[in-house]
Amino acid sequence: MEAINQFFQENGHNLLVQTWQHLYISLAAVVLGIIVAVPLGILLTRSPKIANFVIGVVSVLQTVPSLAILAFIIPIMGVGTGPAIVALFIYALLPILRNTFIGVRSVDKNLIESGRGMGMTNWQLIVNVEIPNSISVIMAGIRLSAVYIIAWATLASYIGAGGLGDFIFNGLNLYRPDLILGGAIPVTMLALLVEFFLGKLEVYLTPKAIRESRNNG
Repeated sequence: MEAINQFFQENGHNLLVQTWQHLYISLAAVVLGIIVAVPLGILLTRSPKIANFVIGVVSVLQTVPSLAILAFIIPIMGVGTGPAIVALFIYALLPILRNTFIGVRSVDKNLIESGRGMGMTNWQLIVNVEIPNSISVIMAGIRLSAVYIIAWATLASYIGAGGLGDFIFNGLNLYRPDLILGGAIPVTMLALLVEFFLGKLEVYLTPKAIRESRNNG
């Protein structure tokens, strides 16, 4: 207990600042991923042949080591928060894009045809039929992406973006287990909290009628 108190006395302010930096970098990357991947995933359901190519390219990017992505971005964008967000955004794309594509493709075609029969436009079908019926699959991709990104954001420390990675790498360099734990434990807690929050958001976004039909089924 004394060691914990001493750690917070020495590093309490920095811990708060770097936790905020870590959360900011992670959520910015995930939000950018949502803005790009969800509309793109919906668009690709209209062109399955193109979809295979695009998802394949994004899948290849996902296999590139994160440090390699960071090293590639540094000559182009330099160091700091912006390049870190761009690198993490690349990793955020695949789970969201793939789940959006799969979710929208799996919507019952009878529902879509019924919507067309009622005179719905393509936009109305997307907003009122496809997204509500696939939101749980889309949110599963967003949750997976958010958890991954929060973990990978520790590497942002390598390019001067701050975050909890500073504690971890300083601890490794100085052989200080307290610093390593001081970074690793908050990262784990952030990942769990964000996953919990997004799970609640998924329930809120899913229309009541759809939730009830799934529960009854």
